[in-house]
Amino acid sequence: MDTLLERIQSPSHLRRLSRESLQGLANDLRERLIETVSQTGGHFSSNLGTVELTIALHYVFNTPEDRLVWDVGHQTYAHKILTGRNSRMGSIRQKGGLSGFPRREESIYDAFGTAHSSTSISAALGMAKAAQITGSQRKAVAIIGDGALTAGMAYEALNNAGTSNCDLLVILNDNDMSISPPVGALNQYLAELMSGRFYAQAKKLGEQMLRNAPPLFALARHIEQQTQTLIHSNTIFEKLGFTYVGPIDGHDMNGLVDALEKLSKAKGPQFLHVVTRKGKGYERAEIDPVTYHGPGKFNPSVGLVSAANTKVTFTQVFGQWLCDVAAKDPRLVGITPAMREGSGMVEFSQRFPNRYHDVGIAEQHAVTFAAGLACEGLKPVVAIYSTFLQRAYDQLIHDVALQNLPVVFALDRAGLVGADGPTHAGMFDIAFVRCIPNMSVACPADENECRQLLSTAYSQDHAVTVRYPRGAGVGVQVQKDLTPLPFGKAQVVREGKDLAILCFGPLLYEALKVAESLNATVVNMRWAKPLDIQTLQEVAQSHHRLVTLEDGTRMGGAGSAVLEALQDMKIFKEILVLGFEDEFTEHGDPSVLMQQYGLTATGIQKRIDDMWPVTQQATANLRRVV
Repeated sequence: MDTLLERIQSPSHLRRLSRESLQGLANDLRERLIETVSQTGGHFSSNLGTVELTIALHYVFNTPEDRLVWDVGHQTYAHKILTGRNSRMGSIRQKGGLSGFPRREESIYDAFGTAHSSTSISAALGMAKAAQITGSQRKAVAIIGDGALTAGMAYEALNNAGTSNCDLLVILNDNDMSISPPVGALNQYLAELMSGRFYAQAKKLGEQMLRNAPPLFALARHIEQQTQTLIHSNTIFEKLGFTYVGPIDGHDMNGLVDALEKLSKAKGPQFLHVVTRKGKGYERAEIDPVTYHGPGKFNPSVGLVSAANTKVTFTQVFGQWLCDVAAKDPRLVGITPAMREGSGMVEFSQRFPNRYHDVGIAEQHAVTFAAGLACEGLKPVVAIYSTFLQRAYDQLIHDVALQNLPVVFALDRAGLVGADGPTHAGMFDIAFVRCIPNMSVACPADENECRQLLSTAYSQDHAVTVRYPRGAGVGVQVQKDLTPLPFGKAQVVREGKDLAILCFGPLLYEALKVAESLNATVVNMRWAKPLDIQTLQEVAQSHHRLVTLEDGTRMGGAGSAVLEALQDMKIFKEILVLGFEDEFTEHGDPSVLMQQYGLTATGIQKRIDDMWPVTQQATANLRRVV
């Protein structure tokens, strides 16, 4: 059956529709989102909440000439559908398919590539200033969520924009959520602004009742003017130089179009406060937007069904370790920048609420907050994705390492992350952390070793990062005790001849498959910094060839550390350094991508063959092992 949505191939088609037909289009769009995400998995509740807003923006603004910059960008599925990508939605987040976020190379309608939080206002301001400098009439619009407004960068941009005299529109998509429940004083402030909306509704009803009694109406009008000043005037956004409009209902299509049409003609910085409901149109997601934030595949008529997991994930290992240590040590404090669920801290937040701190999407603050706690003798553990630690690099150096403070960083999502793609890949942390004095880098190979190395890190008197991948490992049984492993010590897990493979992290188990065919020695290095120099020296002196293997970037990574150490020891061997090359990884199934990047047993074997040709028998042996 031909739907209204199927006739929309671009926003220019959308702009030909009557305003009366837009809500019908919104209904079609929601059905398409439910159909697509239930089959592919991906960001769900956030996309359902921005359907009307997306339609209204493309209806009013002349995209792509006018620039729309979506903050984070996980809520742009409707935007993709309306901008000529509807037929490809079945490929979203899959290898070779659409990205789950805006990408400039994917579409001219994606004005700015996003996936990390709180960048939209800065980028849109740059575009607005460029239009001003070049004399262009195009508009620039930033769409930012209330969760993203907890990051300092958003306020840096608002502060700059308010005095810029640029024609910039900032739209706050206020759904009272980021990924986890909202936190902080800003959320309370937005709630107060929201109360003004209900006040306005009550005022309208009161006017109707009092118009028949002029003296009472005049008195009420005077009181209303005073109250309105208290509620609506001098918002923080107006103090920053914006004209503030709102809050308005983000699911009222006519109201949205009216507001956007007026604001599109306004001069100077404008701020529109739009209130939406995350998960709108799918009851299960409305009731539980956290669970439906980024679900896997599901049956829309049934919803998400809990599957029995046979393997524990690294994130679960961390969450349990955190609770176990907290139960024994009252000094432990857990910190997360708005990733309670993703970092496995739900149980900790419930059991130890006074020692749990969600600081919002504020990675810089999270790190320096931890440094302050450490100064006072507490033991902070910062649970943070590898890719998000990049956002707090100065704080890592200046506030933690320079002062040699004992902060543990639990780096989730190290290495490939799969469907989230290059914006979330944790491939740089070994390289950017190991060059910092007073910091160590632990690389557990499996789930149990992750728990043990977290305990090792916690027992140190300096900062340590423990990096581990998304999802489950090989299924190693996790012990219940908190016994640490020796600091900075490697383990020879297989003795062989001639060739030695030095592994940093979970690729150890791929290396063991290769080693069976080559009769190679395999060393679980465990630490990218400090290196176990004694073991490295012994292995290097007793083997002719060395291979280093890591799920991080080759440039500046653990393999580079081995090369530097061998040079210092004046040991010169034939060495093959394996890891990710000097390019950004793509999105898709992690197992497929690891094959593409040559980091499975077969790929590792091929790279060794290319470097040092081996016998056909060895290659045949590998096929049997794999």
